[in-house]
Amino acid sequence: MRYDLFMARFTEAQKTQLRERGISEEEANRQLALLASPTAYTELVRPCRPGDGIETVPTERQEALILLHGEAARQGRCSKFVPASGAATRMFQDVLSGRGVDALMAGIQQFAFVDALAAALTFRGYDLDVLRREGGGAEVVDALVGADGLGYATIPKGLIPFHRYANGSRTAFEEHLVEAAGYVRDELDLCRVRLTVSPEHLHGFRLLAERVVPAYERELRARFELGFSVQKASTDTIGGAPSGGPFVADDGGLVLRPSGHGALLLNLAELSGDVVFIKNIDNVQTDAYRGPTLRWKKILGGRLVELQRAVFLHVARLRSRPLDPVFAAEAAAFAREAFGIEAQGAELSRVLERPLRVCGVVRNTGEPGGGPYWVRSPDGRITRQIVETAQVDPNAETQRAAMREATHFNPVDLVCGLKDAAGAPFDLRSFVDPRAVIVAKKSYQGRDLLALERPGLWNGAMAGWLTAFVEVPIETFTPVKTVADLLRPEHQ
Repeated sequence: MRYDLFMARFTEAQKTQLRERGISEEEANRQLALLASPTAYTELVRPCRPGDGIETVPTERQEALILLHGEAARQGRCSKFVPASGAATRMFQDVLSGRGVDALMAGIQQFAFVDALAAALTFRGYDLDVLRREGGGAEVVDALVGADGLGYATIPKGLIPFHRYANGSRTAFEEHLVEAAGYVRDELDLCRVRLTVSPEHLHGFRLLAERVVPAYERELRARFELGFSVQKASTDTIGGAPSGGPFVADDGGLVLRPSGHGALLLNLAELSGDVVFIKNIDNVQTDAYRGPTLRWKKILGGRLVELQRAVFLHVARLRSRPLDPVFAAEAAAFAREAFGIEAQGAELSRVLERPLRVCGVVRNTGEPGGGPYWVRSPDGRITRQIVETAQVDPNAETQRAAMREATHFNPVDLVCGLKDAAGAPFDLRSFVDPRAVIVAKKSYQGRDLLALERPGLWNGAMAGWLTAFVEVPIETFTPVKTVADLLRPEHQ
């Protein structure tokens, strides 16, 4: 696309807005060009399946992979990255609409936040037990999600108590700390954990960490190197007018919006991590149900280390003897078998020298999320990708059929290798598919607005990575999408 054909005439005040966010005029015009162009849908060839793009790890191989992971963890190579900036609005959507009030009231004593809720009601002059008997659901909901109550509909999921234990409750954030101690601990018992949070809730996360981390360090006999980061203002995208050009607000300013989780690629890059586990904030279990998750995290980590060693070996051989036909043939066979990539000759090193990810995929049970597919790129190459529904042409029957035939999806369960054979970090921006954006219709000040989301962190932002899909048990995927999910056994 010719971005230079889209040259908006920004006012001086608008140029100042862009400079303050760290956004160049060239970048703003690039985004306006994307908003003005038809969506570049991903072309699905077929879904990945066991034996055709998805690996199944035999029982006899699992212990060897766990040992490989253990070696990397002890060396301090492992860390954990948790996107945690999203508010819990959707989690309480059913309750806010009235549909989920009966289920909330029926199970109220089973929620980890019941004591905080009862205290909020007492402050208002109500008794929770009396409200339960007399059908006072409206008062309970208001105390739970209202701004002058607990305000749970507007705070991040990570700060909401998810699970009850004999000695108290744990938030989703705390469960991630406990989980991290199970697979990123090094030989000095140091656990490196990074979370991305929204700026307005950074203080809340830090306060919680100051209060609970010392106790978990004593209980788990671990030390946490904990870091928080926020989405960078320079990754915001410009709102577009449906008729073309930038959307201009009533005050004459531009509308600059957060650009989705794809913006977190810069946060991931800044970790300077080596072997990095990525997992969503709401996908946690209680201690009683955590065993399979810890085991399969180690298996995925071991598989990444195994693949990484093979990649480094082939790259080193190709560099030392680039004309050796045996080395070239073996590297080509490895690229084909390990990643489904067809490459020959001089391009082999270029194809293999890139970030690596091993993605856990589970059997499709109807949960929303991206799936593993074989995808054809514009240059004709066929690669493995995680694809979201919004990336697929809804009017193409062949594409809809490919989605219907999918058997697995990715629950955001990734292990990433971010360094090359020399230990230098890859420039992750070089492996993004810039076409994999999503344009959404929004409303602002009563007018239609086009919003641009960057290529998603685990789909378009990682499109150029080496990718392996590994089937993991459904027990490792226990998301909390609605408050009622907290009543499931794995959260009790």
